[in-house]
Amino acid sequence: MGAPDRRYPTGSQPARPIGTAPLMRVRSASDPAPGQLVNEDVVFGFGPLVGVLDGATVPEGFDTGCVHGPAWYVRHLAARIGLAVAARPAATLMSSLAAAILAVRADHGGECDLDHPGTPSSTVCLLREGGDQVDYLVLCDSPLVLDTGGQVSVVADERLDAAMADLRRIVAQLPASDVDPRTRFRQSVIVQRQRMNRTHGYWAAASDPDAAYHAVTGTLPLRGPGALRRAALLSDGASCAVEEFGLFDWAGLLDVTAAEGPEGLIGRVRTAERDHPERLRRHKRSDDASVVFCEFDPPGEDRPTKESPVG
Repeated sequence: MGAPDRRYPTGSQPARPIGTAPLMRVRSASDPAPGQLVNEDVVFGFGPLVGVLDGATVPEGFDTGCVHGPAWYVRHLAARIGLAVAARPAATLMSSLAAAILAVRADHGGECDLDHPGTPSSTVCLLREGGDQVDYLVLCDSPLVLDTGGQVSVVADERLDAAMADLRRIVAQLPASDVDPRTRFRQSVIVQRQRMNRTHGYWAAASDPDAAYHAVTGTLPLRGPGALRRAALLSDGASCAVEEFGLFDWAGLLDVTAAEGPEGLIGRVRTAERDHPERLRRHKRSDDASVVFCEFDPPGEDRPTKESPVG
């Protein structure tokens, strides 16, 4: 469901005088996969912090050791990240994420086997505005697209893709005559689970707080010629517009999202999924899709007022 456009000057308390800090405008949308009632993605915003989480779908017939599911996990994790950042606004995003993962362990209430390899997990993509700069964090395959003074770049954690490519090589070496497709799939899921949150594997938010310290992080300025002007936080169900369907490049994705809103970008993905049903992503025809789109106005630029609303 699309979230309303939110326009607010951001930063730490006490509030800075109007006009002295960049303005962060945020639009977001999250849509469950067609035919699915439960959305295992979540988008959120807490003051200067925005984020996208993408819960890992549990393949049919697999146990997780947990009475909760991915949707429960991502919603608890989002809330715990917001609380962690609010409690310690000067802390790094890594340490805030680690604190949130630890807090969600307690939320399980002792009912679950949190050491089970299939315990609920999620990608994490975060952006936090801090006056003169923004901090970001990317963990697993929810990329962040950045426009800094006309230069568009992508922050991506490619370790899951590398692990999956290695996994496909291993499965391809199995004798086709000896292993049916269902057994191959089960073996691949088992091996993938064994590689999560392991050295030489890939990292995701699950039950181990240490995973937070393996995230891709950075800082960008909000002033000067290389200042951040636009950013898109994406689940892979939205980034596939570029990575899978090639509808446009990353700069084009930002332009489409600016013009049509996050819901417009998701609509483009849904059309591509219908037009190309043969293109499966990890055994799925479609996926939950989530977008958070941020635009930054430098201090001193004309801003919307109550008398002259924009949007």
